[in-house]
Amino acid sequence: MALFGKKEKEEIVLPEKLPQHIGFIMDGNGRWAKKRGLPRTFGHVEGAKNFRTIVRYCKKLGIQNISFYAFSTENWTRPLEEVTAIMNIFRDYLNDVQELLTENTKMVFLGDKDKFAPDLREKMIKLEEDTKDCKEMTLMLAANYGGRDELARAARILAKKAADGEIKPEDINEQSIADELYTKGLPDVDLVIRPSGEYRLSNYLIWQCAYAEYYFTDVLWPDFGTDELDKALVEFGKRNRRFGGV
Repeated sequence: MALFGKKEKEEIVLPEKLPQHIGFIMDGNGRWAKKRGLPRTFGHVEGAKNFRTIVRYCKKLGIQNISFYAFSTENWTRPLEEVTAIMNIFRDYLNDVQELLTENTKMVFLGDKDKFAPDLREKMIKLEEDTKDCKEMTLMLAANYGGRDELARAARILAKKAADGEIKPEDINEQSIADELYTKGLPDVDLVIRPSGEYRLSNYLIWQCAYAEYYFTDVLWPDFGTDELDKALVEFGKRNRRFGGV
């Protein structure tokens, strides 16, 4: 697949085999704004714009599953002004999401919805219900999400089932754990992309990323455009994925 940009740019040839699931850790919004002498909230606004660009580009490429780390369980500790701004951006997105509904995109929210304001929680639940039968792409948005929290939640569910006699403890295996995760029925992550120069997973989909390939870049999220995604996909195509084999 060849993509042509401006004349002075080299042709980028994407690999034939693309990831089935890309996980994006949207990082660097605050630093993007700080570099420009702007409040951190401006960075989140620009990051949200880029989110929409990347979603549509992934769909154009035929990527079937994409997930985004939007707000972690730890992000609540940020300054109240910043958290409020992020929630308002999230609210605007959910109010404007009707456009996505016409694009045959299934929405799945990863994380505990209970901590959100009632209007946000209701919109999230309704959006999942309204798009549950969409087949072209699955868009996962991790909000109030933490990988360890997700695993602890799965353990509690399985422990209750064992206590109620529904299952035997010795019958618990990898599949039974996977079936209690927010991503039940969805494929594991093939490629994790983290902009902003950080080199860590930050508690994102730690179970689902067990055999993922990682791509790190110094580019901040608001500047991580389609050309940058092309570079990540080209790099992914060079990786030899053995999944523990030879």
